[in-house]
Amino acid sequence: MDEAGARDVLHRAGVLPGPARGARLLALGENAVFAAGDLVVKVGRDAELLDRARRELEIAGWLADAGVPAVRAAGPEALLVEGHPVTVWHRLPDPVRPAEPQDLAGLLRLLHALLPPSFPLPPRDLLGGVERWLRLAGDAVDPADAAYLRERRDGFAAAAAALTPHLPRGPIHGDALPRNVHVGPEGPVLVDLETVSADLREHDLVVMALTRDRYGLPAGDYDAFTQAYGWDVREWEGCPVLRGARETASCAWVAQHAPANPRALAEFRRRVKSLRDGDETVRWHAF
Repeated sequence: MDEAGARDVLHRAGVLPGPARGARLLALGENAVFAAGDLVVKVGRDAELLDRARRELEIAGWLADAGVPAVRAAGPEALLVEGHPVTVWHRLPDPVRPAEPQDLAGLLRLLHALLPPSFPLPPRDLLGGVERWLRLAGDAVDPADAAYLRERRDGFAAAAAALTPHLPRGPIHGDALPRNVHVGPEGPVLVDLETVSADLREHDLVVMALTRDRYGLPAGDYDAFTQAYGWDVREWEGCPVLRGARETASCAWVAQHAPANPRALAEFRRRVKSLRDGDETVRWHAF
């Protein structure tokens, strides 16, 4: 799905008060995210994401009732337009500053303190998207690389299922990064709720450990995160397993962009090679 196709779906959805051509594209990944006036609209890549879009709306309502600062839905249901799920959200005020690791840690403490909602949350299927992302990559990626990632996926899925957690299981964000925190005039707010799950709380903490190791997050910033949360997941013996699973998923995620983006293909190859070589010092580029 490119911008033109997503904008056509936005037009057909008819959820904006003005023309779709006037909406500003904020992001283009698994969702195309458009802003117009006081609304934000998410257009999913394909119909497989419809159930996730519906659940994200439920999650937003649950967090609102629980008093957790998070993005709020502006429409009651997800639409399916030309095979693409469409959801509508209240636009947040302009940020007053970039989100910092300790902002994320504070929100995670609030989320991790909650009991599960009345509706079922799925487990964090961290590796569940690997097959779809590789399928979307098609012939753009080396079949041997795709086979290697499938093998890694299966190995880490089995290892993760056998882990003994340090923290109690419960609601997690699932993609806990500062980029998923918006700091407005009233403080930090969680955004991108589509991976909220009920699983090991360690999932949310391993993300930042991997960001330190692979993406060059300064050690001081990581320390600020662990101090604000109150625990460093690297002390847990299961950390390398969840870290490896996250690396596998992150590598496969880039593959879906490879057919249309040479930069994505180059980054995919870089990541696969570092995994094959077992070289944890290779820095990955955010994409």
